[in-house]
Amino acid sequence: MKILVSTLSLIAVFLLQPSARADEWNKHWNVGPNPELRIDAHDAAVTVEATEGNGIDATLRTRGWSIGPSGVHVIEHQSGNSVEIDVKVPSVHFAFTMHSIELRVRVPRELTANIHTGDGSIRLRGLHGPLRADTGDGSIQGEDLDGTLEANSGDGSVHIAGRFDGLQLHTKDGSVELEVMRGSRMQSEWHVQTGDGSVSVRVPHDLPADLELRTGDGHIHFDLPLSVTGTQSEHEVRGKLNGGGPLLAIRTGDGSISLTPL
Repeated sequence: MKILVSTLSLIAVFLLQPSARADEWNKHWNVGPNPELRIDAHDAAVTVEATEGNGIDATLRTRGWSIGPSGVHVIEHQSGNSVEIDVKVPSVHFAFTMHSIELRVRVPRELTANIHTGDGSIRLRGLHGPLRADTGDGSIQGEDLDGTLEANSGDGSVHIAGRFDGLQLHTKDGSVELEVMRGSRMQSEWHVQTGDGSVSVRVPHDLPADLELRTGDGHIHFDLPLSVTGTQSEHEVRGKLNGGGPLLAIRTGDGSISLTPL
């Protein structure tokens, strides 16, 4: 009986706590042209967006967590023109309230970025440079990007738009939507792949590429002038766009593929 009473008392204490405790952390770094940014954000949803400023500004907002040594802990470091942000969450916690962690970072448009989350979405806006985004369980979105991008999700959709020189997109479970803007140049092989989900790709009509489309279980639709070479079937198509070029490989284990012009 005493154990039951103690348990009920503990639950009552938690239920009487504020349901949406919030906290905020802010930081500014002075950087030079073309800075480097590395983020390891654990369970946080991360947005990195370009602004007109010359520095890097970060805002971390939490709900249901405090920010500090006993809650969400931020470790930040600057070395020259490189900034690192680590967001750590206690490995053991017990609460009845809604929890969320959001990290928003405003950066110069030209930069090198490496963004990682264990369980959180990643959103990139207006960035120009070598970019890498990895999440164990979350979606990845990119808007108005320019340069090279490598994006990997263990479980989430990938939606990307921009002008690219290099491109690698992969998700184990989720759809992929890609819009390749005019002015893109394939300087290496591009790979777009999902284990389970549909793939929709739009490219400039004059993009030169060797094309490989393959699906394990789905149909293939393309609306571009293609010189077919090698295999062509319901689930696999190989050919050349505009005389050929570097390989553009689009693959899905279970889903349809659509390749259309802008």
